[in-house]
Amino acid sequence: MGIKRGSTLAAVAAVVALTATACGGSGSSDAGSAKPAGAAAQAAGAGADSGYGSDYGSGAGAGSGYGAAGDAGAGSGPAGQLAVAETDKAGPVITDSAGLTLYRFDKDTAEPPKSNCDGDCAKAWPPVPAGAGAAAGIDAKLLGEVVRSDGTKQLTVAGWPAYRYAKDTKAGDVNGQGVGGTWFALAPDGKKAAKPAAGGGGTAPAPATPEPKPEGAQPVQAGLSVATNPKLGEHVVDGNGMTVYRFKPDSAWPMVSKCTGDCLAKWPVVPPVDKANVKGITLKNFSVLDRPDGRKQQSIDCWPVYTFAGDKKPGDANGQGVGGQWYAISPEGKLITAS
Repeated sequence: MGIKRGSTLAAVAAVVALTATACGGSGSSDAGSAKPAGAAAQAAGAGADSGYGSDYGSGAGAGSGYGAAGDAGAGSGPAGQLAVAETDKAGPVITDSAGLTLYRFDKDTAEPPKSNCDGDCAKAWPPVPAGAGAAAGIDAKLLGEVVRSDGTKQLTVAGWPAYRYAKDTKAGDVNGQGVGGTWFALAPDGKKAAKPAAGGGGTAPAPATPEPKPEGAQPVQAGLSVATNPKLGEHVVDGNGMTVYRFKPDSAWPMVSKCTGDCLAKWPVVPPVDKANVKGITLKNFSVLDRPDGRKQQSIDCWPVYTFAGDKKPGDANGQGVGGQWYAISPEGKLITAS
């Protein structure tokens, strides 16, 4: 029995060792740093105690009270950088940086912009605060703001006030589509989102009855590649050319993301990427993290990766050095830090 027990323990140790090697063998948040080529990287907007970059964006709205819809999951904070997600139910829709669908209300007006959703309505349909940035697929000129009856400023798209839906609990949900015949997801041009009709002739009206989305559904990431600039040298960018970052408090083994809640509004996760769409980046330990919130996040060399809502256009690196915690990454997945 002693021999058998020893063999079993040895086998378990071997499995653990192999697994650790596959994920970098270390949970140290400081592991894997690279020096930038050219000028030293600057800490843009550094100093936030949380490391989230508190100088970015406008403050969150007041709470997330939904009245009777208290079990709902949509937030009321800033949208961060908007994105376009393809959905089975409504075709392409606008989402916030956390992957939650944005909606418009037929009883509002776009010319001039005016919101007619207050009180209990605003509990079920939280207004999106103004100040969001546009990603590829959305014309930044369509974004604006309207002053609500309570004095707060709300994001508008093509003049239409934008909302989340309290019953959308995870990225990819479109449960608000067609509700009451007056609520519709926002298409990238600010019009009502609608799934193309079979055969390609026009669009089909959105059904009023919500349909469940697959668990973990979220925007599809176009790809990852390498860009070069004097500040960072070679660094990873996403399919829209936006700089990709790592968060020092995260760990690679075990693979854990410490960016949750409000952090994600400022630092959206990079969704899973098909290896066929990766150029110039190491594919060693190129894996996907199943987050506790149900989303899936791409990792490079087992480190979870993000973009920054404060980057408005390709080539921006405003997240570099924020809070002394956020840094762009090299093609090998290492931190690019100041020399």
